[in-house]
Amino acid sequence: NNHDLVVAENLRSSNMLKNHALAMSISDVGWRTFLQKMEYKSALYGRSFITVSPKNTTQMCNDCKFAMGTKGTEKLTLKDREWTCPNCGTFHIRDINASKNILEKGLEKLAKEKEKSLA
Repeated sequence: NNHDLVVAENLRSSNMLKNHALAMSISDVGWRTFLQKMEYKSALYGRSFITVSPKNTTQMCNDCKFAMGTKGTEKLTLKDREWTCPNCGTFHIRDINASKNILEKGLEKLAKEKEKSLA
């Protein structure tokens, strides 16, 4: 009710359950149910709720858009909580960087949806 826009990753919990370190937490949370409730509550309060693809949200530098795992770099692992972009030198806290990428994807998706509705 406090925010005009909420953006979440459309995570595939079945893929994450393959990671035994995450499996118990993910199955307990019920991600799909959470997203459905967020969608329902957003509509109830006249707010926008958007889900976006999780692709590269944690691996991409929000400043220069360099993706880890390309150009001879290694992908970040779950243990990598902080990292410095090898392309532009920006220091990132993984979750904050990912949240910026998720919001940016959500705003892009919202703009495309508004363009379609105006056409």
